Amino acid sequence: MASGVSAYAALNARVRVLYSTLLELSAIASMSEAPDLASLIALLKRSVYGPYIENLKEKDLTAHGLTLHIKSRLADAYQSVIHTAPQNTRPLLLQLYRYYEVANLKAVLRGIAMGPTGNTETTLWERVQAVLFPFGSMTVLPAEAMVETGNVATAVELLRNTSYYEVLSFAMKRYSAEQSLFPLEVALDLSYWRKLWQEARRLLGEDQTQALRVVGSLVDMNNLMWAIRYRIYQHLSEEELINYTLPFGYHAGDEDIRAIAAGADIPTVVQRVYPYINDVNSLLEEPQSGLPRLELELKRHLMKQCMAAFVGNPFHIGIPLAYLVLSDLEIQDLTVLIEAKSSKLSEEEFVPYLLKVLAGKS
Repeated sequence: MASGVSAYAALNARVRVLYSTLLELSAIASMSEAPDLASLIALLKRSVYGPYIENLKEKDLTAHGLTLHIKSRLADAYQSVIHTAPQNTRPLLLQLYRYYEVANLKAVLRGIAMGPTGNTETTLWERVQAVLFPFGSMTVLPAEAMVETGNVATAVELLRNTSYYEVLSFAMKRYSAEQSLFPLEVALDLSYWRKLWQEARRLLGEDQTQALRVVGSLVDMNNLMWAIRYRIYQHLSEEELINYTLPFGYHAGDEDIRAIAAGADIPTVVQRVYPYINDVNSLLEEPQSGLPRLELELKRHLMKQCMAAFVGNPFHIGIPLAYLVLSDLEIQDLTVLIEAKSSKLSEEEFVPYLLKVLAGKS
């Protein structure tokens, strides 16, 4: 087996180059100050995202069209990193990438459940296809064939030779009884995060330590936000909330999720896990506006965790993982900017939702 240094030499060099192309805070600031969507598009065309949007037709230069096309850069980054990574780390990187495939699968199921509309200019598949992440050739989803069945149960059968089939077929009983996609989507989410955690824990030594640092931060953030939303918005019973969350985490453990499920004071639990987040009480006074802001604070913490991975020993899986997460967070910032300029929002309305503004870039 190759040593850590030799196994990571090519990958580290590639990721360092890719990391250097992430947008600086000054670039985000310039885009924030763009007076309109056309000005933002001009700035994007001069950035590393230029090749992904420079040949778009006028009809595609919309908020929706731009957002979909800039995501192709993230897809390219994943495929580049996965193909260069040491063999033993590829299952983890591929599972991280499957996050977008799970999102595509949910979009397919939602499209089928909603069915055709009165619009005869586009087919159901064309409408679904327009929202899918450009996952590329690594996808296992027969998405178009699934949509064309027009039936959720029949579409699930087309997944029989994939890892999604067992998860969905088990949850189909509740779907059939309730005619709600909620149990299917929860089952997909829980299965995804369990597999990601398992792949991180399969690694050894420094690889495992660094992988859990990044993956664990993602798990904590998602699991806590699920638990809080389930309790505040959906008023799930203690048993249901526990069943719909993960029994493990990095800093947020099973005891924290169970405490929220049992009715414990949510700000106390959040501040035990994230002691540096201030004013959790005030954020949760108005959950409708406060919970999105709390999630932003957790994402900013995640961004700092990822940037910290680039300090010290470079020969471990934490660096490519961190780069890929940072790339996703950058896309999220650009999505905010695109939507804000399209909707003609003032800077005061959208700047607080930009992750890089407070977290910065090392």
